[in-house]
Amino acid sequence: MTPDPYPRRIVCLTEETTETLYLLGEGDRVAGVSGYTVRPPEARQKPRVSAFTHARYEKIEALEPDLILGFSDLQGDIAAELIKRGYPVMVFNQRSVAEILQMIRIVGALVGRADRAATLAAELERGLDEVRAQAAQLPRRPRVFFEEWDAPLISGIRWVEELVEIAGGEPVFPELRDAKLARDRIVDADEVARREPDVIFASWCGKAVRTERIRCRDGWDRVPAVRLDRIHEIKSPLILQPGPAALTDGLTQLHKAISAASSAA
Repeated sequence: MTPDPYPRRIVCLTEETTETLYLLGEGDRVAGVSGYTVRPPEARQKPRVSAFTHARYEKIEALEPDLILGFSDLQGDIAAELIKRGYPVMVFNQRSVAEILQMIRIVGALVGRADRAATLAAELERGLDEVRAQAAQLPRRPRVFFEEWDAPLISGIRWVEELVEIAGGEPVFPELRDAKLARDRIVDADEVARREPDVIFASWCGKAVRTERIRCRDGWDRVPAVRLDRIHEIKSPLILQPGPAALTDGLTQLHKAISAASSAA
């Protein structure tokens, strides 16, 4: 029997590559996962070897990985240390919907399943197109503020803002959508109120959203989203992981709330 020429023991330092491998039918290749992994549920049984900015190197070494997948500049130090220890590391840095789809295709190619990955990406694109077509029928496009963090107040990263648009909304900070770093998307609470969002989505990565904090901000009682009770939490694994979850379940939640706000206007 010819040995498998592709990586067999893959450590995924964030959830989106884990979910992608499982969707490709290659979950058996996943040897270790991030401690924040929740999708798919069966992946939670894998050894947990990292947080987002920290890793347990000895635990990773014990798994004898032949490939390690990471995400973004925030995992640059982890990647550098693992490379020094002799491991092959690939770090993705997808920030847009198109780049998420590209990541899926690349992950498929890395495990010899480029055909399956192309099919998966095409299915996800069709889903995006279906929501986009439904959104085009809405009576109006509500103004949307996506709150990625509360202190300091941070607006949504690019793929989130793109999904808001696909779902039928208009981001209130379009000028910040291309800012890759969170510190470049810090916004003033008074300016958010001035832009009068019709809908507010909040997803505070790593902690539960407290909507009463949003409601009680100075001057926000006049914000349409607050006044009309249109504040929605989306769990961070569904929207702040730049992978399949955001393009499916995350988008569905965005579209449902945006559609309701549009129809009620």
